[in-house]
Amino acid sequence: MTESSAGPGKPTSGDSDPSVGLPGDAVPDGSGPDGVVVESSPGVESSGGKHTGAKVGAAALTVGALGVVFGDIGTSPLYAFRETFEGHGIAVTEANVVGACSLILWSLILVVSIKYIVFILRADNHGEGGILALTELVVGRGRVKGRMWALLVVGLFGMALLYGDGVITPAISVLSAVEGLEVVNPSLHTWVVPLSIGILIGLFAMQRRGTGAVGALFGPVMCVWFGTLAVLGVTRITGEYSVLSAINPVHAIQYLARTGFDGFLSLGSVFLVVTGGEALYADLGHFGRLPIRRGWFMVAFPALVLNYFGQGALLISQPEAIHNPLFTMGPDWSRWPMVILATFATVIASQALISGAFSLTVQAAQLDYLPRLTVKHTSAAHSGQVYLPTVNWLLAIGCIGLVIAFGSSASLAAAYGIAVTATMGITTLLFFVLARNKWGWSTAKALGVCIPFAVLDLGFFGANVFKIPSGGWFPIAVALVIIMMMTTWRTGRRAVGERLDAGATEIGEFLAELPEDLIRVPGTAVFLYSRQRVAPPALRTNTAHNHTMHETVLLVAVHVGAEAYGTGPAVSVEHIGRGVHQVVLSHGYMEKPDVVGSIDGLVVDGVAQDVGSVTFFIGRETVIPTPRHTMAPWRERLFAIQLRSAAPASRFFGLPPGQVVEVGSHVEI
Repeated sequence: MTESSAGPGKPTSGDSDPSVGLPGDAVPDGSGPDGVVVESSPGVESSGGKHTGAKVGAAALTVGALGVVFGDIGTSPLYAFRETFEGHGIAVTEANVVGACSLILWSLILVVSIKYIVFILRADNHGEGGILALTELVVGRGRVKGRMWALLVVGLFGMALLYGDGVITPAISVLSAVEGLEVVNPSLHTWVVPLSIGILIGLFAMQRRGTGAVGALFGPVMCVWFGTLAVLGVTRITGEYSVLSAINPVHAIQYLARTGFDGFLSLGSVFLVVTGGEALYADLGHFGRLPIRRGWFMVAFPALVLNYFGQGALLISQPEAIHNPLFTMGPDWSRWPMVILATFATVIASQALISGAFSLTVQAAQLDYLPRLTVKHTSAAHSGQVYLPTVNWLLAIGCIGLVIAFGSSASLAAAYGIAVTATMGITTLLFFVLARNKWGWSTAKALGVCIPFAVLDLGFFGANVFKIPSGGWFPIAVALVIIMMMTTWRTGRRAVGERLDAGATEIGEFLAELPEDLIRVPGTAVFLYSRQRVAPPALRTNTAHNHTMHETVLLVAVHVGAEAYGTGPAVSVEHIGRGVHQVVLSHGYMEKPDVVGSIDGLVVDGVAQDVGSVTFFIGRETVIPTPRHTMAPWRERLFAIQLRSAAPASRFFGLPPGQVVEVGSHVEI
């Protein structure tokens, strides 16, 4: 297991290093003060999932997608139908059951099949999906102003909402599976919460070992799960064919008209059937459009529809089964196996959300929206398999706290949905801007596609708004905290970059001012600094105080490109003079830069460098708040804390500890 840090971002107050990687809008030209420069994204459409590897078979990718992409939406049958009725006091009559089935069917068709599968999956950012990738695609990189700044904040808020969803999903999924014990034996009720907590502790404890081996089982297990859902549904439908009339959307309209305001509120529970739909887009880069579409239309969608219709058929004949329709669908002997299978399925769904939170955090840090965090790579073959201890245990505390506080999946459903509906609405808005500004769609065409989606989003969001007092406030609170941290980090980084940039000296000018008799010591010194052809502060400070400079000096800038994975030359070298060379290392924003590997064997002036004899100089900036207040005083203090907590730049770049020299300085903001 190897260790690094998430993000090129550099700073740490006290252990910061804005001399390594301040991408984004930290300075006017989009470069930062230390080692990393970020290129603006043109926002073009590409094929999606292109780094998944052409050699991986379509069938294998489809099965893999079933295990990762559809875990959340695939476990919704555990609680969605029950909450639609019990959560809102709606009578379990044949007309209402058929109407609810119709709402569920057309929600899956309109929201997942048409909105996400047909349209949103087209909006890939050089192969990557998800709301953060979409936001970057719309607003680009570098400094943004006006409407683009507003869109950036909205997009980041949508991303922040997903963390709240990531906390709730494992809790409600595991709880709903373990509650199957109450169907087997009502006396086991007292064991539901303790067992759920035990499963969650085990789930989060195993994250440090990586998900590679377990992940190989995800797809096959979910295939069994979806197959079981379909079989259970078919067996019930064959006994009550009247439920098939739900295919007619008129029944959905009649249901809403008949049930009035309670029916409208029940949309907040109907929406639970599409939660997880956003994962189809978020995991685009892992699998590509085609495997996701195949997995949905060939397996997940038909299995879910058959099961929901089967639950409806069961309730038409046995209304009392509404307390737990899924576990009541099969024969008595099947209930223990169903509890076990459902537990596995919910663990898989939870795993996908946890891994997604890890990937989202790494991506956000790489794009300099969050400080670097310690990352442990759990697979030598797959760079995407990572473990973030801090994020992992924060999620664990949140999940376990929710289980204890709410005690049942029915209670927890009150907090579930608001974050996803808001995120889906934000996705529609960003998609509209992308279609108009980047793809060249006419206003009429863009509105024609997006207005129906917006109406759906607003309807579901309006129904979920009423959940806020009873628990829906939780994911919103989580999102507000995260967006505050991201905007504080971004603003503080820009302030640090501007202060450092104010004293910048062009490298040619710096060398011309050095005395001819300057002592040159043997060996090679590497200075990480994002501004190309600019003298790094660490070099200026070291030369001024020690009056020496190495015979060979490499100014290394890590260039984070607009694409997720680099396609051009990885290393370029430019001779500047007096033994100083500008080295640029290029990679995509989803890749981890390999500074040590790139330097080792690099030929400079005809000599191959031995990284074992190189000295790495890292800037160590300490931020000092001043009365001029770049930000509100409390935000300046928060930024200082973020800087101190950020993982050291030397660890992120994997530099040999015994070969690193830190050069400190103070930066006032």
